[in-house]
Order: sequence, then C-alpha cells, then structure tokens
Amino acid sequence: MPIRLLPPTLVNRIAAGEVVERPASAVKELVENALDAGATRIDVVLGEGGQTLISVSDDGMGMDPDELALAVERHATSKLPDDDLVRIRFLGFRGEALPSIGSVARLTLTSRKRGAESAWSLTVAGGEKGAAQPAAHPPGTRVEVRDLFFATPARLKFLKAPRTETGHAIEVIERLAMAHPEISFSLSDGARRSLDLPARTGDSARLARLAQVVGREFEANALALDAERDGIRLTGWAGLPTYNRATAAQQYLFVNGRPVRDRLVIGAVRGAYQDVLARDRHPVVALFLELDPDQVDVNVHPAKAEVRFRDSGLVRGLIVGAIRHALAAAGHRASSTLTGDALGALGRSPLPAAASPYRPNSSWSPPPRPSAATLAAGRAAQAPFGSGGFPGLAESIPGLSLPPAAPSGETGLPPADAQPDYPLGAARAQLHDTYIVAETASGLVIVDQHAAHERLVFERMKQALAEGGVARQGLLLPEVVELGEAAVARLIERAEDLAALGLTIEPFGAGAVVVRDVPALLGEASDIAGLVRDLADELAEWGAITALSERLLDICATLACHGSVRAGRRLSLPEMNALLRQMETTPLSGQCNHGRPTHVVLGLSDIEKLFGRR
Repeated sequence: MPIRLLPPTLVNRIAAGEVVERPASAVKELVENALDAGATRIDVVLGEGGQTLISVSDDGMGMDPDELALAVERHATSKLPDDDLVRIRFLGFRGEALPSIGSVARLTLTSRKRGAESAWSLTVAGGEKGAAQPAAHPPGTRVEVRDLFFATPARLKFLKAPRTETGHAIEVIERLAMAHPEISFSLSDGARRSLDLPARTGDSARLARLAQVVGREFEANALALDAERDGIRLTGWAGLPTYNRATAAQQYLFVNGRPVRDRLVIGAVRGAYQDVLARDRHPVVALFLELDPDQVDVNVHPAKAEVRFRDSGLVRGLIVGAIRHALAAAGHRASSTLTGDALGALGRSPLPAAASPYRPNSSWSPPPRPSAATLAAGRAAQAPFGSGGFPGLAESIPGLSLPPAAPSGETGLPPADAQPDYPLGAARAQLHDTYIVAETASGLVIVDQHAAHERLVFERMKQALAEGGVARQGLLLPEVVELGEAAVARLIERAEDLAALGLTIEPFGAGAVVVRDVPALLGEASDIAGLVRDLADELAEWGAITALSERLLDICATLACHGSVRAGRRLSLPEMNALLRQMETTPLSGQCNHGRPTHVVLGLSDIEKLFGRR
C-alpha cells in the first residue's frame, strides 16, 4: 500500500482518542480552558453523564469572532506566546482539545469578549466547521458538547452508566477546585446540583476547600506542610496515620496548580508513612509543589496528567522529609475520628440487664472498699517483677526511669481531687490486663499498652540504627545473583547508596552481580537473591531504594513487637504512668508500627453525651 497523508478529520479523531477518553476528559479540558481564561466562576452541566450534553460556562475574558474561528483549529493556542515549551505557565498549551472534541461530537462555542457589545457563536459537527454568527451571551464563554462520540460510535460501547460517568466528572472538577479555591465551581444535570463549591478567600481558603471536597474530618486530622529546598516549595496537608483509607484515591498532588498523578510522588508518600501505616492502608494527603517551570516537564502525554522532574531525587527527598517532620511533630496525636468510632461502638453496645447489679426496689449497695493491707497484698501478687517494674519498660527503652513503687500500705493512686496536667493524664486503672485508663483535665484516655510500648521500643531501635549506622556482615562465600543487563545497570548506578545501607555489590559479568556484604540485621537465613531482585524491580518502578530500608525497619518492628510488654501483663501504677510519660515525648506514638491507634481520647462532653447529660 502506498504511503499517504491522512485526512484532517481522521487525524483529529485519532488525536481525540488520546485527549477525549470519556466525558470526564472533555470536562477536564474545557474547565482548564476556563481557568486559563481568568474565570472566577465555572458552571458545568451534564446530560446522561455527559453523553448527550456537556456544557461549561465561565465568566472569563471571552473571545471575538476571529479567535473563535482559530480556537477550533488544530494546534492553535494563545498560551505559548514565545513558542517556549520549557516554561509553560498555563494548564493548556497543546491546542488540541477543542478540535479533538469537535471531530467526535457536535460542538458549539458562544463567547463575548470583556468590553465587547455583542457575543458570537460558532459550531463544529463531526469536524465540519461553520461560520461565526452573532449571539446573545454575557461576558465570558459557554462551550456546549452534544452527542459525544456520535462520529465514532464504536467508542460509545465503552462508556459506563451515566451515574459512573458523572462520578468521574465530579472527581475531575474537585481536583481542579482544590488547586483554585478562589474560584467557584458547580456541576448539575440541569435540574439538580451534584457539586457546589463556592469561592474561598483568606489564609485558610485552601484548607477550607479541601475540607469541602475530602470532608470535614480531614481538616481536623491533617498536619500542615511547608518546606522549601533549592527553589522547590512544598505546601499542603498530610493526614495523621490513624486517619487512613483502603485505597490511594485520596492522595492529591498538584504541580504549579496542575493536578497530576506521578509514580515518584506516590512512592515518596509510601516511604514517608512506611513505619506508621499498615501496607494495605493508605494515607490521605494533598501536596502542592511550586517550582520553576523549567524544572518540570508537563509535555509528557496529551492528557497532561503525567510530569517529569529534572531532579526527581530532590523532589522525593523534600516530600519524604516534610511529611516525616510533620508526623514527628504531631507526637502522640491520633485521629479525632477514633473518638467518634469509640462512642459509636459504646452506643451500639448497651450493658446487658443481667450484668447490672442494680434492680428496682432492691437494697443493693456498692461493695466495701478494700483495706490498704489488702491492696498492698494484691499489688505484691500482681507485680512479679518487683519494684523496678517489668523488663520491657525498664530495659527495652534506654533512659526510661520508673518512679519508686508505693510504700507498703499505700495505694499509689494520685489524690482523687488532683487535676492531671499531662497531655495523656494520670493512670487510674488497668482493664483486662491490656488497657490503661488515664484521667486528664478534660476527660479520659484509654491506652493499648502493647501497641503503645511497641512504638516506643521501635523508635529507640530506629534511633540506635541511625546513630550507629547499619552494621555489615561479610559473606563467607559471596553470592552471585543473575539478572538482566538493564537491572544490573540500575543496581550498579546506585551501588554507593546500597553500601550505605549495608549491602555491598559489584558487577559480575554482563548480566549478574556479586554480593559481598549484607546488613547484619537481615541474619543468616535471609534470601539474598530475592532481596537483590526486589531492589532491581523497585528501581525500575519507583526510581528509589526503599525495599532494603523497609526490610530493615520490618525487622526492627518485629523485634519491637516481640520485645514489648504484652497484652495480659499486669502493670503497677508507676509503670503505667511511666509508659504514658514516654508516649508524650516520643514521635509517632499515636499509632503502633502497624498503623493501629495506641490510644483513644474521650472528652468529658463525649462521656456526658453517653449518659444523656447533654
């Protein structure tokens, strides 16, 4: 077959396959155009999930008849005044959206330039462009897309139900709205609004907009981020580890105001939360990166959802460092949703009637308070480790000092009228040999003693690991691991980084490496070949070395778990208070190594609600 040029209409339809995947894709392109036009309000209307109608109206700068005619031509744009693809400062710049949409749908543009006396309208149907006609319209632009994919009916079978397609469009608008809180957004089907986001102003505008989209709970459980390194600034909010989700759908990234999805950033977030969150749970984050446009390439894909950073290592380090710093500064703080969950559980589990000693018209009275001698004898029987406390606290955590045991004949309890000033209060009781109940000035705290102590031990082990470095263990017989040439090249390129983590490798021919040292914490039974292959795969996928450090932390977490005070261990009051005081000064103590909460806070008002006092 001879080579020939394709007709322009067919070229536009091919381009539309990349730009307009579904109605939400068209919504994204049209809303981005409105933002680039300086709109302060953007209203979207969808019919049948966008299949029969997509209408986007804005109050932006508008267009005159000549600009309308050019706007629907391929690669016609006002956003590259200097023909510079390096320093792109607009959301759109390719000039492909409108002609691509017009090639597969019936497109009508109606626009009035600011200060103009009248509006103009232009229609494109299946790639056939009409002439501009006078019209009535306020300043701004309205773009109507009808019968999407009528010119390519094969694409229609891939569309989902209208409700599903509307959901995708809502997600697109919400992501753009997060980056532009000063602009009002709405979405409706012509009769009912599915989304209404009024403009926000002031210093807290962005967080307020995030709360509108993600939920009010995020505002109460988010840690502010503000870090800068070598001209790259990161702002935003990172959710507490105990405020998490089953998927990564609520991880939002914006680069110079552009919503993007980037594997590098996803990997950085995973690395930042790796020792405070279970592997099957995902944090909620909203990250806003601001950097010079020539430091990031947004011209990677027609959908403009992917970017490439010039210095990806710098960006990753900035994100990991900022999130970890914020998590460490949060200390023992845990998600406020835990209180609601606890109250909900209590509300659903009323005390069975048979469990209550009170009966109407009965003469029941509380049992007598045990004598001091009885309490002392019981304490002696329940504390087999003597006055020094159990070995878990006294030995596993260097620097933790326990107060002396109460003298014989005393309870060791603080005075009943004493108001505890500590954030986690003063221990009052231990329930089921597992949970510590502490009284605070404004309520009470329930602590899982094993989860809490596990985090304390883990943080001490991490600190020792950081201060002493990673000890290496030389292999008596170096192990050869066969890999592909590309995998070997990736590993050798990062050999110095691997050596800093205790793994020494050298090239061994074209497609193999030889391992001479391994981290001593991995032990003799470690699968060296599997470790090296995992590292090579991770370098290919994420471009960063986290598998080895994760394995080291996993071992530390395992040792901390087995070396911590177990559930079912009876603690003395000084031991309980020592645990609480250590939690208050230990980073990340709001959750254990597996992401489970270490404590739940119940305010006095919450308790009063349970008993109908409020």
